[in-house]
Amino acid sequence: MARTKANSRGYSTRKVNTREVKQRFLIVCEGAKTEPNYFRSFRVPKNVVEIDVQGLGENPSKLVKSAKELNKQENYDQVWCVFDRDSWTTEDFNNAIKNAEDKGFKVAYSNESFELWYVLHFEFLNTGIPRSDYLKKLTSLFGRTYQKNSETIYDELFDKQSIAIRNAEKLLKQYDPHIPVKDNPCTTVHELVMALNKFIPKTESFL
Repeated sequence: MARTKANSRGYSTRKVNTREVKQRFLIVCEGAKTEPNYFRSFRVPKNVVEIDVQGLGENPSKLVKSAKELNKQENYDQVWCVFDRDSWTTEDFNNAIKNAEDKGFKVAYSNESFELWYVLHFEFLNTGIPRSDYLKKLTSLFGRTYQKNSETIYDELFDKQSIAIRNAEKLLKQYDPHIPVKDNPCTTVHELVMALNKFIPKTESFL
């Protein structure tokens, strides 16, 4: 069945509840396993949404270029680039966000670690901590050793997802003006989560 033509921002204009066409997401991730394992676990109906998750292990700027090439081949409805502030240069991080937006892609970034998104399921964190401390903090919050590349963490955190979204939104509002490269901690991962949740049956989704 043919898909409707995507608009200039890369989003299909059809209404979700008509289910006339399948939405296709491309999610390219800086990490090779942690982020891909999480997003591949989303409980979206396969007859409504197709999620193509790529763990490329590239720096932010190169990741956006790869997303562009992949989108040329398949013409996805939504393209998301997922990367961290990490130790990348300010120029690399800023250029990646700008270039992605110029191409009509969305960015789910974390400053400075993707694990911030996991922490926000348990508590509101508005103090920057070293990347290594996120692992220690999650071990404490889970009450067991945090497994960075877990394939079950989405299901483990699902019941707390609405808390994480509220905390992430609250965190972003703390910064005025909003400067992603300097705002530590902050994340926009919840925006991608909410975009996917729109396709999850209401009996399961919090949104």
